[in-house]
Amino acid sequence: MARRVTDPAAFGRVAVLMGGWSAEREVSLSSGRNVLEALRACGVDAHGIDADRRNILRLAECGYTRAFNLLHGVGGEDGTVQAVLDLQKIPYPGCGVLASALGMDKLLCKRLWKAEALPTPDYRLVREPSDALAAAENLGYPLFIKPAADGSSLGVSKVATPDQLACAFAEAYRTGGAVMAEACVAGGEYTCCVLEGHRLPLIQIEPDGEFYDYHAKYQSDNTRYYCPASMNAADADRLQDLCQRAFALLGGEGWGRVDFLLDERSRPWLIEINTLPGMTSHSLLPMAARTAGLDFPELCWAVLETSLPGGESKRGVQ
Repeated sequence: MARRVTDPAAFGRVAVLMGGWSAEREVSLSSGRNVLEALRACGVDAHGIDADRRNILRLAECGYTRAFNLLHGVGGEDGTVQAVLDLQKIPYPGCGVLASALGMDKLLCKRLWKAEALPTPDYRLVREPSDALAAAENLGYPLFIKPAADGSSLGVSKVATPDQLACAFAEAYRTGGAVMAEACVAGGEYTCCVLEGHRLPLIQIEPDGEFYDYHAKYQSDNTRYYCPASMNAADADRLQDLCQRAFALLGGEGWGRVDFLLDERSRPWLIEINTLPGMTSHSLLPMAARTAGLDFPELCWAVLETSLPGGESKRGVQ
C-alpha cells in the first residue's frame, strides 16, 4: 500500500486520544501507547491525551490539528467523541458520528443487516430476566446474552441451561444499556479488517475458551490465530466482499473490522462491526496488516493518512 504523503509535517499536531471513561479504558490505554510510540518513531508530532469529558473539548484551543482516536467503548466509539471532533473541525481517521453510533449498537446494526438480507444470527431484545427465558425458548440453547452497546466482549455470556439465564442477564445489564439474546452458531470464528477500501487478509480465530471473550482476546497466550485463514482464494474473496458490504451499509469509512462465523455448512453469519479496532499486542488489525506487508508503524501512518484531504474520509476542515 503506497504512501500518499511522505512528510510527517503533513499531519500537523496530532492528539492521540486514549484512556477515556468506558469499561474498556485499559485496552484503550494499551492501544494509544502503541500508536503514540509508532507515530513518533515515524517523525509525527504526536501527543498522548488521556481523554476525559473536559479536555477533549479543548483540543483545537490547545493547537491540535488532527486526532487519532483510540477511545474504545462507550463515549469514544459510539459517535460522542466523533461529534466533539467534528464541532472543533478536527479531522480524524475512521467512522463519523452516524456510522460509529450504528456500529456500537448491535441491535440497530443487526436490524440494518437483516433489512438488506445480509446473514446474521437471529436475536431478541431482552428487557428483563423473563424476556431472556422467552428468547431462549425461541432461539434454543446454547445462546448468547450480551450488552447491545459495548465492546471487547464485556458482559457477554454463553448460556447452556435455563438456570444460567438470570446471572447472564444481570452481567449484561450492569453495563447500563440494552441487553440482547443472540442465537449461537456452531462453527469457526473469523474477522475481516478493512483499511481505506482495501480488504486485509482474513483471520481465523481459535479462542482459549468457549468463545472469543475478553480473556481470550487480551489476556490469554493460548488463543490461536491463522492469518491468512485456511481457505481457498475464491471463498476468501466472497467473504471479504460480504464484510465490505456490511461495513459500507453502516456508512463505514477509513478503517474497521467485521466479525463473522462460518457454520458447519460454511455459511457466513455476521456478528458485529468494530469501527475502532484495537491496536494492542493481541489485536487483530495489526496482525492482518502484518500479513499484508505493513509493519505497525506503517499501519499507523496508513490509518492516519485516511484523515487527509482526498482520503476516504471527507470530514473535517484542513
